[in-house]
Amino acid sequence: MPSPDLPTEAPSFALRAPALALRLPAEAPSLAEAVAQAVRDGVAAGELVPDRTYSVYQLAELLGVSRSPVREGMLRLAEAGLVEIRRNRGFRVLPPRAHDVAEIIEIRLWLEPPAARKAAAHGTDEQHAAIRAALDTMAAAAAGGDEAAFWPADRTLHDLLLRAAGNARAAGIVAQLRSTTALLGPPTTASGRALAQIHAEHEPVVTAVIARDGAAAEAAMRTHLEATGALLVANLTARR
Repeated sequence: MPSPDLPTEAPSFALRAPALALRLPAEAPSLAEAVAQAVRDGVAAGELVPDRTYSVYQLAELLGVSRSPVREGMLRLAEAGLVEIRRNRGFRVLPPRAHDVAEIIEIRLWLEPPAARKAAAHGTDEQHAAIRAALDTMAAAAAGGDEAAFWPADRTLHDLLLRAAGNARAAGIVAQLRSTTALLGPPTTASGRALAQIHAEHEPVVTAVIARDGAAAEAAMRTHLEATGALLVANLTARR
């Protein structure tokens, strides 16, 4: 069902947006995700600017898609705090805020370090083997400089840890939080953090989990998330 805040019929006034060069990313898992990513990329490139209202209809035409995935993509961006839906008009870009990322990391710190402890104590041998396999995939991707393979393996590792802790609901929450973080700004590799360094931060987490050392697993996960959060906040702060 379409959002009541986004028009389902073209408004009688035509919002004239400037010429844009937005493109749909081919690797996106859905059209709505592709639209959201295209808009985020446009914000990062300065093509979409704050305090200007953009037409959903023109964006759909520009990207060569129907209005439905555009509306869905805009709603996702609104949930992330990157756009404001303007009733019966379109959307307005909001500057990404470091505070938004800080809040997300704070929530993840509530969920993931205790989950790593539980995964160490209660995860099965099969779950631990899958966690190690995800880390090995990260290592191979890091060695080859393959970000396209690295980030899915990273997400899989965090998801497996949460599920090994017996909390599928937390896994869903963290997955959504990570999607929101991706919309708010570039990954930490954009500031020079190497894939090998990110892999190295996960290594003590997995080692402790497999050794069933809950305290060490919790501490290592906390260290990793705090380092990630500090870099993401610094990246956004520097762009302001």
